[in-house]
Amino acid sequence: MTYATVMVNLALDQPNEARLEAAGQIAEKFDAGVVGIAASQFSPPLYFTSGEQAQNLIDQGQAALKKRISELEAQFRGSVKNRAKFIEWRSAIDFPARFILQQARCADLIVSGGHSDALSDPFAMASPKELVMQAGRPLLVVPDTANWLDLRSVLVAWKDTTEARRAIADSLPLLRKAKYVTVAEIVEAGDSRPAAVLRVRDVAAWLARHGVTATELVPEKHGAATDQLDKIAADIGAGVIVAGAYGHSRFRELILGGMTQHLITQTTRCVLLSH
Repeated sequence: MTYATVMVNLALDQPNEARLEAAGQIAEKFDAGVVGIAASQFSPPLYFTSGEQAQNLIDQGQAALKKRISELEAQFRGSVKNRAKFIEWRSAIDFPARFILQQARCADLIVSGGHSDALSDPFAMASPKELVMQAGRPLLVVPDTANWLDLRSVLVAWKDTTEARRAIADSLPLLRKAKYVTVAEIVEAGDSRPAAVLRVRDVAAWLARHGVTATELVPEKHGAATDQLDKIAADIGAGVIVAGAYGHSRFRELILGGMTQHLITQTTRCVLLSH
């Protein structure tokens, strides 16, 4: 397995440099093509009017969006030029999440920015939680502070679930490029540490059969899972975390679990998520 096509989602109102750099580095490492994608929908103001004045307002708004999308295309092409096997640009005047989810079929991996705790505008940006829960593709969340895709140390946040199994399989190409890989499971209330040790040992053995040497880690101490994961990541100098993405809502599955929400909002390191 490899990454043959990487899709990078550009935002109209957020910095894009970090995610473009990550997409370019992935293209170089895997001799992959890169598809740049951007979309936005005109959002009428609260004082929206009607008639000719309304149509003029819509026309002006859409013209501004087209201009901004054209600027993003130029930024995309300039950033990945001579770095990818091929480059392609896709854009639309549409709701960003809807358009990107439709186009995700062409990619092996989607690169996106992180997500703030503030409410996002569905007219202007595709939230990473929507992408990871609905795209059917792994999502690499790249914080704006990430200057490069640091694969010197990668942390696999293991949990014996379908989502974690998909995430580790989806991340195999990256794990093979990593210098050090650590598989860690945080023991939750009601579970036993010896059982967690056996699970992590199985995962490390599975990785070894795929050419990845991994260190096993199951902390002795109990505590908040997010705090423990952050401490482990800091202790091993992880540049990337691999994890399953979990949702609690059966209605569109957009209400994320606490760990997943934490991972897409943290600003320290890149995170590869699969659902």
